[in-house]
Amino acid sequence: MGLTSTTLLLFTIEVAVAALGATVWWWPALARRHWRAVLGRIGMLLGSQLALLAVIGLLANNYFSFYSSWNDLLGTGPDAPVAVRAAAPAAQAAPAPSAAPSRQPDPPDLPVLPAQETGSEPVNTGGPRDPERVGAIRAVRIPGARTGLSTDGYVYLPPQYFQPGNERRKFPAVIAMTGFPGDAKALITRFNYPGVALDEIRAGRMQPTVLVLMRPSPAMPADPECEDVPGGTQAETYFAADVPRAIGATYRTADGPGGWGVMGNSTGGYCAAKLAMRHPEVFAGGVSISGYLKAAEDVTTGDLFKGSGQRRDEADLLWRLRNLPMPATGVMLSGAEKGDGDFRAEADAFTAAAKPPLATAVASVPEGGHNYTTWIKLLPAGFRFLSQRLKA
Repeated sequence: MGLTSTTLLLFTIEVAVAALGATVWWWPALARRHWRAVLGRIGMLLGSQLALLAVIGLLANNYFSFYSSWNDLLGTGPDAPVAVRAAAPAAQAAPAPSAAPSRQPDPPDLPVLPAQETGSEPVNTGGPRDPERVGAIRAVRIPGARTGLSTDGYVYLPPQYFQPGNERRKFPAVIAMTGFPGDAKALITRFNYPGVALDEIRAGRMQPTVLVLMRPSPAMPADPECEDVPGGTQAETYFAADVPRAIGATYRTADGPGGWGVMGNSTGGYCAAKLAMRHPEVFAGGVSISGYLKAAEDVTTGDLFKGSGQRRDEADLLWRLRNLPMPATGVMLSGAEKGDGDFRAEADAFTAAAKPPLATAVASVPEGGHNYTTWIKLLPAGFRFLSQRLKA
């Protein structure tokens, strides 16, 4: 029986009901004050509770697509390669009109608020930890001069940042986001973004790049879905304007067109694709790993659009492709062909609606759930996609 099969779920429910019935039926017989009766009561309670937890776990897994199969859950089975394809534009199709830059220029009196270093973390590598060889990770507080928002994150500086001769060199940068609620440190401890980037840089598949590791909400515990909420959190402006400005005031990051990219998983993936499409003047590309295409609306987001149907439509990435000029940027959608929602259908719809100057690509694994195992496999493809578009 497959992990997500209805047969397994129904069987587990039957076992749970049987365990509960047996506990109720045999409880009077086990009511004596004897060690055998005590062990019997403990066994009945544990059995019924474990069966109930199994039912809850299967229901949650089927709903959220955490694991798609027993191999996915147990980490067994063949390690299939990631397939990457660039979407070809429609035959003889003229380029669609390009979207105008959406970011307003900074006011002349806007203060410069640099990122503040608060500590450091080791780079997860088996070799020496000399910054000139493996780079360095700084814990930072990133303030927002435009929005007044501020949040914690990490900055990975590649080894070339510290090497002699590069003292004045500026590097392209990528904002990397977790899912919601997420923890920016998980991008180091679970994803190992710095370690994967280091491997790609050493292999020549990625240019030396500064990584800015963050969660997708600068207003925890709310989830603004990287929106500028009317009268509320200006999360979109924070990521598109404040973060590059604060990081650029502290580190040698590129400040010209094409110098920044953005990527993330789940909510962070949706944010990455949306920010790239809405701000092509800032982000040369966005990579969505198991992201979605339409803003979530639930108890964590609150009322994002304040009753505006137009704002809700504009937060739908497919609606944008079908109704607004194409942004001059690139978007990669990546995920599992099987086991993680409707990734294939959504990716096909997205690439079919996209036209130049928007460049698209799709990276996928044959099977996988909404989990770190799947996402880690897709990281290198995302790095390579962005590296081909970024300019120092």
